[in-house]
Formats: sequence, structure tokens, C-alpha cells
Amino acid sequence: MSAPTLQEFQQQVSELLLRHRSMLDVLSKFGQTGAAVNRAVTKAVTECGCIEIQASKQPYSDDPELESAKQLLGTHMDGHVCENCRDVLKNELGRHLFYMSALCNLLEIDLGEVLSAESDKCSTLGIFNLT
Repeated sequence: MSAPTLQEFQQQVSELLLRHRSMLDVLSKFGQTGAAVNRAVTKAVTECGCIEIQASKQPYSDDPELESAKQLLGTHMDGHVCENCRDVLKNELGRHLFYMSALCNLLEIDLGEVLSAESDKCSTLGIFNLT
């Protein structure tokens, strides 16, 4: 089975969204699902322990080369997400994507156009897109 296109997914969300059709409901659910993604990452650290976060000040270099900067800057993360935590995260990210699509539907915005515009911006601006 092939993955649905963004347009197909957005249409599916439109057909399924009955209870939370209000803009306020969708906004609150979108915020809630974003928080659930954050919580799932936190639980991977604090309950499972499959990943660790070792945060410190990022080193900075005056070297203008992007590849050099990529070598210096880290993710602050050690380890790899285990299969159980990966499943939880995929579920939470899916719910977040569902409500993002619902928000786009209510605002009559094509999610594919959002993705395309952001990709174009990244391609055009390159490193200067880092905000």
C-alpha cells in the first residue's frame, strides 16, 4: 500500500473531522498534540532512557563554511530512540499532523502548498533560512 499524498490525507481528515470542526477546538487540539509530541520525547529520556540529553552551550566558529558548522554543532542527544518509543512518537506525530491538516482545512489552505512553499524557501535561502 502506497503512502497517501498530502492532498489525499487532507481530504481524509476533512471527511473524518466531525467533533472538532470549530476553529477553537482545532487550535486547542493542535496545541495539545504538539505538547504530546514533546511529552513523548521527554518520556523517552526520563522513563525509557533510550536517549539522553546532554545540553550545553553550542560551540561557535567564525568559519563561514556550512559543513564546518554542521561538524561543530550537535543535537544534545545521545543514543537512539528504541522501537517502543519510536512507535509512540510516530503515533503522536501522526495526531499532530492530523490537526495541522484540520487547521489547514478550516483556513482553506492546501497542506501540499505549505510544504512546497517551505521547501522552495529552504532551497532559495539555504543557510540564510536558519531563523
